[in-house]
Amino acid sequence: MQRPIPWLWILLGGLLLLAPGAIGRLLLDLAEGLTFLLIVLPLLLGGAGLIGWQLLKRRLHTCQACGVTSFATEVCPACGTMFAADAAASPGSVEAPAIDARNVTINVEAVEVPPVDGQKRSG
Repeated sequence: MQRPIPWLWILLGGLLLLAPGAIGRLLLDLAEGLTFLLIVLPLLLGGAGLIGWQLLKRRLHTCQACGVTSFATEVCPACGTMFAADAAASPGSVEAPAIDARNVTINVEAVEVPPVDGQKRSG
């Protein structure tokens, strides 16, 4: 059997929303507040995250010798190289030095490694 539509409750709900009574205003304010929160909260969190990322990025230093990025202020934690004085004055500025690629190429030599005690080499 099909249930009848509750017209009485629908009309009562519509009257509460349309009438300027205290309960109608309360329901509208609640719906308005929740809608506003659902729209504005992600924007506020995104803006706070963006500002936080920019502040974090300003405090990072990149070592000119090894390329490690860290929060260190004077010495690179990976290689021990002192950071440049101008980098300490303006943190976050990353300037690529003009280095000739021929001077920084790593030459690799193949060396025969003797087998470890008791192991046979395959091949």
